[in-house]
Amino acid sequence: MFDALNITASALSAESLRLDLVANNLANATTTKTVTGFPYQSESAILAEAPAPSNGPYRGIGQGVVVKAILDSQAPFPKVYDPTSPLANAQGYVLESNVNLSTQMVDMAEASQAYQANANAFSADKNMILKALTLGA
Repeated sequence: MFDALNITASALSAESLRLDLVANNLANATTTKTVTGFPYQSESAILAEAPAPSNGPYRGIGQGVVVKAILDSQAPFPKVYDPTSPLANAQGYVLESNVNLSTQMVDMAEASQAYQANANAFSADKNMILKALTLGA
């Protein structure tokens, strides 16, 4: 009975992580040097369906969402000409973060809507369980 709540809770957790990554990306969009010595790299989460059990009563039924990986963007770092910067190379260029603000805004809207949809599903699941409990009383 509570499996539906667990499934939607896993999706809420995954979408919350996506929103956290977007917030972190936006906060570091202007970070030109990290502890690695390079600009900040945009991060994104790879979500996947949780593996279904291979036996038992729930065989083949999905078990929610898992975060498969958190990946750094492989997009190149943009170069900006700023010979006065202490981070400039010999030609006067500074590498900037590869955070794409447009992409982050789209990701934020997508993750926010997915989170809201899962919150609505969780609420509906909870209400059905409560109704079932009152019918049995």
